[in-house]
Amino acid sequence: MKVSVIICTYADEMYEHFQDAVESIENQTYDDIEMVLVSDGNQAVYERMQADYNDQPNTIVTRTAENVGISAARNHGVEKATGDVVAQIDDDAIADPHWVEELVSVYEDTDAVAVGGKMVPEWVDDKPSFLPEEFYWLIGVTHRGFAEPGEEVRNTFGSNISFRKSVFEKLNGYNTDIGRKGGREIQAEEPEIGIRLQDEFESGVFYNPEAKVAHKIFEYRTDPIWIAKRAFWQGYSKRGIKNILPDAGPQEESHFLLFLLVNSLPQKTVKIFKQPSIKSVNQLIWLIGLTGIVGLGYVYGIIRWRMLERL
Repeated sequence: MKVSVIICTYADEMYEHFQDAVESIENQTYDDIEMVLVSDGNQAVYERMQADYNDQPNTIVTRTAENVGISAARNHGVEKATGDVVAQIDDDAIADPHWVEELVSVYEDTDAVAVGGKMVPEWVDDKPSFLPEEFYWLIGVTHRGFAEPGEEVRNTFGSNISFRKSVFEKLNGYNTDIGRKGGREIQAEEPEIGIRLQDEFESGVFYNPEAKVAHKIFEYRTDPIWIAKRAFWQGYSKRGIKNILPDAGPQEESHFLLFLLVNSLPQKTVKIFKQPSIKSVNQLIWLIGLTGIVGLGYVYGIIRWRMLERL
């Protein structure tokens, strides 16, 4: 089974991190890998990629004509790919040496149409002690209570997800109206394609936590203000998906909220009484606060979309 790994990048200042991501794929224990390296409209980055990787075997270096955003750039990479499976990793991530091998093992042992793995933190700066692990998803890391091994989920992170190429093509790829591009606010391309995957194939993304990718957590991602803003716009994005796919239900979000109320909140409250500390108090406050901020973003999305519909 041939696996094409798509790595997209754009900014010059991310190039060294992009090289780390590429190196992690070069060091995989699985042999039948093709790398598809995509410059999202940046000619200077494209030229550096050509100089560094164009002559390497099983490597495709390509670019989009202009900056089209992560969703369209990934679609472009898949179009160039020749593998049976297309996998993705971001330019600020490092794959475990067994990552592709673990993804392939699921495809070989099951009839999975998509497989994703676990994102773990690579702290570039200090770990934020105030941030509860239940909200690590805000910084691009798999959160506490996400899923059990072997469970089918709506989606995993875009930096650790794969599809059978035929499946991805049948879905027409990512919706290019959403996804990271500049300051665009709806950034939920993986949940959106995950919903369509479930509708089309009656199957979700098979979760294998042994397929690990480390996400570099830069200093700005540990800033409390950045995290709070991120929570708000993630809430807004979740409402945006509801407008794009009206029949989609918030199953994943409902399960997560139930997990917070039934497991996390009682556990953290009990811990404060048994082992009181500033850290445990802060985490409880942030757990409640971030839940509320995500909710505010969702409500703002309802109001804004209704106003747009009246125009």
